[in-house]
Amino acid sequence: MGPVCDKLGPRYGMATLLLLFAPATLCLGLTTDGSNFLVCRMFIGITLATFVTCQYWASIMFTGKVVGLANATAGGWGNLGGGITQFLMPLLFAAVNGSGLIFRSWRYAMLIPGTLQILAGTAVLYLGQDTPDGQYAEVKKTGQLEDKDPMQIFKLGVLNYRMWILVVLYAFCFGIELTMNEIAATYFFDHFGMNLKVAGAIASSFGLMNLFARSVGGGLSDWSSQKFGMRGRLWVLFILLALEGLMCAAMGSQHKSLGGTIAFMILFSIFVQASEGATYGVVPFTSCRAMGIIAGFVGAGGNAGASINLTIWFKSEKYETYEGIQNMGILIMCMSLLTFFIHFPMWGGMLFGPSEGAKEEDYFLAEFTKDEIAEGKDQKVSKWIENSRFERPPSTRDIGEPTKGMP
Repeated sequence: MGPVCDKLGPRYGMATLLLLFAPATLCLGLTTDGSNFLVCRMFIGITLATFVTCQYWASIMFTGKVVGLANATAGGWGNLGGGITQFLMPLLFAAVNGSGLIFRSWRYAMLIPGTLQILAGTAVLYLGQDTPDGQYAEVKKTGQLEDKDPMQIFKLGVLNYRMWILVVLYAFCFGIELTMNEIAATYFFDHFGMNLKVAGAIASSFGLMNLFARSVGGGLSDWSSQKFGMRGRLWVLFILLALEGLMCAAMGSQHKSLGGTIAFMILFSIFVQASEGATYGVVPFTSCRAMGIIAGFVGAGGNAGASINLTIWFKSEKYETYEGIQNMGILIMCMSLLTFFIHFPMWGGMLFGPSEGAKEEDYFLAEFTKDEIAEGKDQKVSKWIENSRFERPPSTRDIGEPTKGMP
């Protein structure tokens, strides 16, 4: 979805995903065998790419001083839908089941999310606005946005080592959230002998923390940036990831106590989602031209992380579920150390300050060829560069207020 956002804008990207794959959600209730069910699930899974359009959209709509909070709140409330769905769908199923449609109740229940998906896609298409200055196509005509070469932008993204570190870090925060969404209800049902409704309600609290937790991470990232620049964002990301891993391991260690397990699961959930918000406090500054590609890869890292952790810790009989949770927490703490390797020449990293004489222009204009600079394409990112100067250490800031938006 990154190249689609770069080419057509986030509004068309998000609306297309929602409307194109809404029939898959509606048709889930019509499936008659496992193969049909898996095909529908596959197409429904493609709509997860709306997360990329969401983060891209927030990144270009808000100034760098609040982009962490904006990204975190938008993404967190999106993830909140998963927790709400996990809580509401069993209740909806029970309500339909109580109406006498015992063998078809789950099929009728699937009509509700499919219909809501269509309404959301229509609202995005007709009510949304791509950038602070107007719709994407209109702004392109004015010359404020460049018409990017997809292959060139792809190369810029994949050759930026910072992107790959962020991919791994996101795999161990959002990927962990997806993992817990998969195993939590079953864990409470099997390990503590709870009935399925209660187990599902408790498990849903993990996702419901998105109501505020992801925004807390993004807000902390923005606050630390104002105090310490990009180095503050990186320290916040590391600390939140390390605490996430610690709470995860602690949850597994409480396998003999239901109360202890629930308490540490809530703390674990808060730090998981705060880490997600802090990650996307860094992502928008990694690249100017390839932001869509990088946002897409980092988002995909979360899904990959879920697959990896589920396979390693929970798909075999080698570990009990609580042992898998403990081991997963230790691995998260180890992976958080990768944050130390992120360094921006003009802003520095966690342990080392900026390189002498390095400027934002040197970093971001390196994404342009000499011919593109001669054509004046580099002038279209001047607002981006102006905003990004606020990631300097405070003592070296000599600029006014940032301009609106980060195109």
